Amino acid sequence: MSTNNIKKIAFLSFFLLVAIHLIYFYFHIKIPLSLLLTGRVIVCALFFIYAVYNNKLTTWIFVSMLIGAEIGHDLPEVGSHMKIGGQIFLKLIKTIIAPLLFATLAFGIASHSNLKQIGSMAWKSILYFEIVTTLALFIGLICINISKPGVNIQIPAASSIEKIEVKKQSWEEIILHIFPENIAKSVAEGQILQIVIFSIIFGVALALVKEQLRLPMLSFLESLSETMFKFTNIVMYLAPIAVGASIAYTVSQLGIGILVNLFHLLATLYLALIVFILLVFVPIAFICKIPILKFAKAIAEPVSLAFATTSSEAALPKAMEAMERFGVPRKIIAFVMPMGYSFNLDGTTVYLSLASVFVAQVAGIELSWEKQLLMVFTLMLTSKGIAGIPRASLVVLLGTAAAFGLPTEPIFIILGIDELMDMARTSVNVIGNCLATVVVAKWEGEFSNQSSIQNNDI
Repeated sequence: MSTNNIKKIAFLSFFLLVAIHLIYFYFHIKIPLSLLLTGRVIVCALFFIYAVYNNKLTTWIFVSMLIGAEIGHDLPEVGSHMKIGGQIFLKLIKTIIAPLLFATLAFGIASHSNLKQIGSMAWKSILYFEIVTTLALFIGLICINISKPGVNIQIPAASSIEKIEVKKQSWEEIILHIFPENIAKSVAEGQILQIVIFSIIFGVALALVKEQLRLPMLSFLESLSETMFKFTNIVMYLAPIAVGASIAYTVSQLGIGILVNLFHLLATLYLALIVFILLVFVPIAFICKIPILKFAKAIAEPVSLAFATTSSEAALPKAMEAMERFGVPRKIIAFVMPMGYSFNLDGTTVYLSLASVFVAQVAGIELSWEKQLLMVFTLMLTSKGIAGIPRASLVVLLGTAAAFGLPTEPIFIILGIDELMDMARTSVNVIGNCLATVVVAKWEGEFSNQSSIQNNDI
């Protein structure tokens, strides 16, 4: 049987199973639970067979998500112990980030000795980031004001609220946070922007060194860069296992009930992100003459990783590889993409604008458009200095809500579905940063149309 036939059978079985479950839940038709369970297992088995035949990383990730969801739903006691699979993968990915960024960025700057291009890329990147994130802010505000998911939501009892420590940051602290005081500490804490600043200065310094002293270091950096990309390929063998484990844990912890209660808010976020992609990303791609279908194919793997693991770091090495295959020079990727992780969080910006107004809606507080804009602009600024903080968006949301006189209790309602919301906003963050590298490369006149997009086997 051909791979296409297996794929057709698997998807037909999947949609049939979804239809049966919808009939069971909404029309209360009596269907034996054992029959539903058997159907789910068969569908998972069919997709597993398809993944074996197809043998592509994107396919394995999708199938692992499906199998993980099934384990988390029907074997929650097993799924609740599977988080370690995702944690191991993320730990290994974090070991890649610092040496990969340092090697690619420092080598890109020092080998070309074109120091003027650094300033050119910097202002173009910042300009692009600020325009796009501002559009994300407005789209989020419009969607939340139309949908109004916070109306008629009950605030949970204080005893059930999870406490999160909030530390307000002044603008001086936010700026100071960008610069490293100890590169080893920056690496240990995963401070990407600090690593980028160090790498840029190191690359500039290396470019100013005499050639006989520069060449050995350049050779080392090039070798380190290539080695870390090979390291990434090895770690990616664990990606499907990590994805399945993460989804199994999430489903086992959340269950189905939380989706029903907060579906309105979740649907509003996903709809806002889809609108943002269609109204912002797609026109940008058309204006810059970027082949959309090829671009979508190129980013499929890193975006699926980001969605499943809710971690931009997990997707970074694969995203860098994908954009290089797409035709973006490595020196531009190494400069623009890490900067975007602090300044171009499009998905997070949409989420913050939604969440801030949602808090006011739950509390029954009417906010004028002027105050809404002021609040979300404040959120945009304060979110620049929170890299490396667990549940960073919630932390900055708590601090800003308190500063604007809003109750913090409604924010904890979001905790129930934050994992599911994080999947979507992280994916859009990765898409936005990949697109930014192509746009800047186009502006710099260094984008190669001779892209070699391939789907890597795992």
